[in-house]
Amino acid sequence: MSTKVKFGVSTWLWTSPFTTETIELFPKIKSMGYDAVEIPVEYPENINGKKVMEALQLHRLKAIVCGAFGPTRDLTSDDPAVHENCFDYIIQCFDLCNQWDAKFLAGPMYSAVGKARMVSPEQRKVEWARAVTNVLKVCNKAHERGLEIALEPLNRFESDLINTAEDVMRLIKDINHSAAKVLLDGFHMAIEERDLEKAITSVGDKLIHVQVSENYRGTPGTGQTQWDAFKRGLAKINYQGVVSIESFTPEIKELAGAVCIWKNLAPSQDAFASEGIAYLKELFND
Repeated sequence: MSTKVKFGVSTWLWTSPFTTETIELFPKIKSMGYDAVEIPVEYPENINGKKVMEALQLHRLKAIVCGAFGPTRDLTSDDPAVHENCFDYIIQCFDLCNQWDAKFLAGPMYSAVGKARMVSPEQRKVEWARAVTNVLKVCNKAHERGLEIALEPLNRFESDLINTAEDVMRLIKDINHSAAKVLLDGFHMAIEERDLEKAITSVGDKLIHVQVSENYRGTPGTGQTQWDAFKRGLAKINYQGVVSIESFTPEIKELAGAVCIWKNLAPSQDAFASEGIAYLKELFND
């Protein structure tokens, strides 16, 4: 797998939200050996797409664009106005994808992050149908722009709709559109999947992006994740995309509170990024 997998890192490891000024991280990210930078678009209005594009080109970094989906961007909401707000936001993200030559928008765009409730089977069916209907609309909008979407399962504490590879494949089957693809995140998988390798192979060629951190959100290689199983799964499906480290800094209180990170997970965020890529390169390039 040595030449197939590329390596990326999310700017969330250092800061939030991403703004035009965040491009100051790009030289450091490149110098650590990364091929790609994952850009979480929380507030599109705070991002000058042209300046970011120039910085990506200058530092020879590929952009991975990730969406942020809170209660005001919930495609399963009872309020159609919330759906429209989400569509508007997604189109802004698509515009940035096109500007930065990113081929897809990634994230759990089927619902709001943190929407984890005990609801009736009837309500679950209603929300599932809304997700199918509205994500299909998103797929059509993506297709018009030459893009795809990468749908991300979240663990049970962050979503009550899509938690596993099996769940997301059922959603994709119901959506039935060529633009609907998958992002798998090793952190969520460590909580939800019985078998990492099987989960990856069950998604197969629908997998277009991979995020990783340890089971405790820390530096890859320092926890309980079964990395050999992860590697075997990716090898079996001949995965050739980016494997991207995604974790968060406890210094940004709003973000840290949202993802329940109460303490430092590494000696420094720079150490997290540099030691993480060293481990991943050794894992995949042996």
